[in-house]
Amino acid sequence: MASSQRPISVLFVMGLVALQGVVLRAGAGAADTLTVDQPLSGSHRPLVSKSGKFALGFFQPDNSQHWYIGIWHNKVPKKESVWVANKISPISNPDLSQLTISTDGNIVLLDHSGEIWSTNMTGITTSTVGVILDNGNLVLADTSNTSIILWQSFDHFGNTWLPGGKVGRGSKLTGGSTRLVAWKTFNDPTPGLFSLVLDPNGTSQYLLMWNSTKQYWTSGNWTGRIFTDVPEMTQTNGQVYTFDYVDSVNESYFMYNSNDETVITRFVVDATGQIHVFTWVDDTKNWMLFFSQPKAQCDVYALCGPFGVCTENALASCSCLCGFSEQYQGQWSHGDHTQGCRRNVALQTSGNSSWNDRFYTMVNVKLPINAHNTIAAAASGSTQNCEVACLSNSSCTAYSFNGICFLWYGDLINLQDLSNVGIKGSTILIRLAASEFSDRTKKLATGVKIAAIVTSTSAAALIIVVVSVFLLRRRFKGVEQVEGSLMAFTYRDLQSLTKNFSDKLGGGAFGSVFRGSLPDETLVAVKKLEGFRQGEKQFRAEVSTIGTIQHVNLIRLLGFCSERKRRLLVYEYMSNTSLDRCLFGSNQLVLSWGMRYQIALGIARGLHYLHEKCRDCIIHCDIKPENILLNDSFVPKVADFGLAKLMGRDFSRVLTTMRGTVGYLAPEWITGTAISAKADVYSYGMMLFEIISGKRNARQRQEDSEMDFFPLLAARILTNTEGELNLNCLVDSRLELDSGVDLAEVERVCTVACWCIQDEEGARPAMATVVQVLEGLFEVNVPPVPRSLKFLTV
Repeated sequence: MASSQRPISVLFVMGLVALQGVVLRAGAGAADTLTVDQPLSGSHRPLVSKSGKFALGFFQPDNSQHWYIGIWHNKVPKKESVWVANKISPISNPDLSQLTISTDGNIVLLDHSGEIWSTNMTGITTSTVGVILDNGNLVLADTSNTSIILWQSFDHFGNTWLPGGKVGRGSKLTGGSTRLVAWKTFNDPTPGLFSLVLDPNGTSQYLLMWNSTKQYWTSGNWTGRIFTDVPEMTQTNGQVYTFDYVDSVNESYFMYNSNDETVITRFVVDATGQIHVFTWVDDTKNWMLFFSQPKAQCDVYALCGPFGVCTENALASCSCLCGFSEQYQGQWSHGDHTQGCRRNVALQTSGNSSWNDRFYTMVNVKLPINAHNTIAAAASGSTQNCEVACLSNSSCTAYSFNGICFLWYGDLINLQDLSNVGIKGSTILIRLAASEFSDRTKKLATGVKIAAIVTSTSAAALIIVVVSVFLLRRRFKGVEQVEGSLMAFTYRDLQSLTKNFSDKLGGGAFGSVFRGSLPDETLVAVKKLEGFRQGEKQFRAEVSTIGTIQHVNLIRLLGFCSERKRRLLVYEYMSNTSLDRCLFGSNQLVLSWGMRYQIALGIARGLHYLHEKCRDCIIHCDIKPENILLNDSFVPKVADFGLAKLMGRDFSRVLTTMRGTVGYLAPEWITGTAISAKADVYSYGMMLFEIISGKRNARQRQEDSEMDFFPLLAARILTNTEGELNLNCLVDSRLELDSGVDLAEVERVCTVACWCIQDEEGARPAMATVVQVLEGLFEVNVPPVPRSLKFLTV
């Protein structure tokens, strides 16, 4: 196979995270070459590249007793290491150590005990020298011809990617790869758990990995211009970097080069598991953070280790669960939390004593994700049954109940406190030894019992009042508050709430929806699933999917009924019904452009939450205006999860039977291949066109008697490079008098929609990117016209 190289110019500012307070032995005017006769020791000035850009020498991280050989930007006052030689073999005294050329031709680091590090090349037959180049690459070269390179540091990156270096896969025949590996801590360059690799399965996307086994972030595939999930990488006329992708038989890699030698950047996978990109700003004499991925540091897998809790503040912080302490205090003090926490009191693993264990309740959390998570179907009846199921297994460490019982065995990983991020989370109960609960708690319980006896007369009177209220509301005797917010209704309850299902709001393929009212006069929408076989499947999908998630742009499930063959779901009531009625209905209401834009943004936020913020990735599979509900403030809520597909975080796609609605189906549905969350992105893009035009995406006869498809019309207008964009003809004609129509926003939405419906799912953006574009955080390029649109007009 011939080499395929595609250089693309993009604005792609890269960098690495700062090593706080690093002490470096620096100097000016030193030579750039290491020879047998001129070794480098701690008492000498470092080697400096010809133009003075990079230096090679001994350095000592802040609060560390160890010394290392490393490379740093020489013209930046804040000296930050970009490469380390002896990262797993530090030295204690640089004055007794030296970097030199050995008798076998290798570059070696020696101390009083012998060889600490070596380039470790075999079969060297010529005399050699070491040279630090202006791109920061340390090379071992032939003395007589230094262009003959025998070894280079660019083949052995640490946590930092420098321009001109390759990060990718090695030979397809021999394997191997060049990856970035984070430091263990901010002052310890020992290889840590987090790394950045080019997808070993052969795609053009980068993956952030934990322990080389768990993927927790992806860049998205390379489109020829950008990575689909890295919006900060934007093509501009002010070209700063040339970013090249090479895919050949021998190797596949990305490489970037600077077109402006005055720009200094740092790209690093740091000790917290994030990619950090910095640019040096000379005016402020400081590094400016350009972007971080993943954006929320708590999204880094196992950042706080087993039984650790991550809290997203200005900087993410780790803490231990109640009843646990730091596994290794010294590591925590240096910012390494990956070993997590240990129990203060061990659980009993044999006999009946384990039944004495108790549970600590933690509210508003993102539930843990680990391989031991399981659903105990047999214990899904009540929170009490769920607790019993956990106590009956000595390996069970926690449970959560929200209509369905979830049990965890072994370590709890990725537990996150959501109190500071404005998202309603779940409740989890952590299993602890009975002795963890203080004597004070026991005494308080005893005091309550005594007080109850003393005030028995008052209690009796109270009971009479409660019974009276109960009798007044006896028709709701079957309503049971379930852990979290779900309520279990009887069928008779729902008959009463809906006046025997007399006020029908609408219907669909899986049943009808009726208006109802709870005893406190709260309006609800009751969905009555019709057809036992189909309804049962629908019921299980909806309850297991949305019964455990909460988001302002997702419909809230209040309760359910599962009685014999009757399956009903109780939702919050949406006074402005569904989006299709507002867009295509015959009512007098016409959604303003401002409302439409906020609706599009809200839907994107809801889908982003489903795809990336839930315990499992949830693919909705049927995004269309009928499944978007609007409350009294026209806030959109993604609804109708009957076709949803849950996909574990260990998988990037899932094979499933065809589902959804014609007109919104992504091409991969038609071909029968496995789908990913990008199928929802396609459906969302098709729906965006309908939000813009106020019409169904159907062929419309134009004045010239030609047939045209609205998405194709919009795509052609966007890609028309001759003259100004005629965006007015795309907007709903009913908005002609709306002075609030922002044509810049119209162009932005059209562009996003065209990107979303690209034929290749790798070219479609993630919903996180869509949200950022609609929020105006960055601009995107004009996409190509999807080939499939042309076929739809034939």
